[in-house]
Amino acid sequence: MPYKVNNKLISWGTDVEGGTLAQAARTATMPFIEGHVALMPDAHIGMGATIGSVIPTTGAIIPAAVGVDIGCGMIAVETNLDGGDLPVDLNPLLSRIESVVPAGVGKGHDHTKHGDLWYRDNPNDNVKDLNMGGRAVAQFGSLGSGNHFVEVCLDPKDNVWVVLHSGSRGVGNKLAQKHITIAKGLMKDLFIKLPDPDLAYFTQSMPEFKAYMTDLMWAQSYALANRERMMDAVLDAVAEVTVGKQIVEERRINCHHNYTAQENHYGKNLWITRKGAIRAREGDWGVIPGSMGTNSFIVEGLGNKSSFNSAAHGAGRRMSRSQAKRELSTETLAELMDGKAWLSDKRDALLDEHPDSYKDIEQVMRDQADLVRVDVELTQILNYKGA
Repeated sequence: MPYKVNNKLISWGTDVEGGTLAQAARTATMPFIEGHVALMPDAHIGMGATIGSVIPTTGAIIPAAVGVDIGCGMIAVETNLDGGDLPVDLNPLLSRIESVVPAGVGKGHDHTKHGDLWYRDNPNDNVKDLNMGGRAVAQFGSLGSGNHFVEVCLDPKDNVWVVLHSGSRGVGNKLAQKHITIAKGLMKDLFIKLPDPDLAYFTQSMPEFKAYMTDLMWAQSYALANRERMMDAVLDAVAEVTVGKQIVEERRINCHHNYTAQENHYGKNLWITRKGAIRAREGDWGVIPGSMGTNSFIVEGLGNKSSFNSAAHGAGRRMSRSQAKRELSTETLAELMDGKAWLSDKRDALLDEHPDSYKDIEQVMRDQADLVRVDVELTQILNYKGA
């Protein structure tokens, strides 16, 4: 259940650090915040605005609050397969997924047919001006790094699911950084003092607002289509290892958790920025992953008005990447991943994704029982993550 930090900030978290609350409280002081900022139970410090926050604004947008991975989110597919349809040894499937979905910093495809087709139908002048068109094409259908992943999971009925986390790749990052820099410059030119330079903003009266929104919506569409393409490739890979049974999709859920949309709340049309949060209107389906080695959740939104119809996007970090590398070990990582197919030969590079560097996903889900209803809990049996 939520608690009021002050009149401008409501939190759902029982494990939220003081620095995180302070950062969210600074964001809530911005003059165009409508009502209050809603802090999700997985919240932790981010650039400018808190990861795991829902920021309602009137007539203005903070580019850094959306973040640099515009459109980052989740896709999950429930299949007609059960665990018995998969081979006992999943490592060949892991290798196949690795070959069809490139992962890692800067990695993309040599085979660019799908990227060419998408970019041809969705041109963008700023992408062209940044000389990012080639990268947008090559990285279409690729995973990225960090906490982006592909997982094969089983639900309690032994049904097979595929779950994937990714965003708008290098092109989304470059577009975001461009507009964040422009916003900071405008604040200086207009002599506007901010509690944090990363809270630089555009108002709707500025031509820069329209330019940013054009690129924002483009990058969100790119991220959504990118996940669809990767999911299709992974399902094809799964089909190659099943014997005598064709894959049928029972349902597909694709949801952003780093984005902005115009929505109506409390009788007003607002810009709702979800930075590390999913939309959870009544009946909305969502995907909330745990950390590497822990369970994920398929959820149904409950339409909580105080959260602006939102919910947490995952477990949320409790350690920085550098802290995780200092304090955690590859030995305990291997222990926690025992029995799963994973890139064990890259354990050194994956140490900062150690499950103990994240919050307890079970606690996160308990904290937001008034935001979503758990429909299915998923247990991973294969994890592929970009180092």
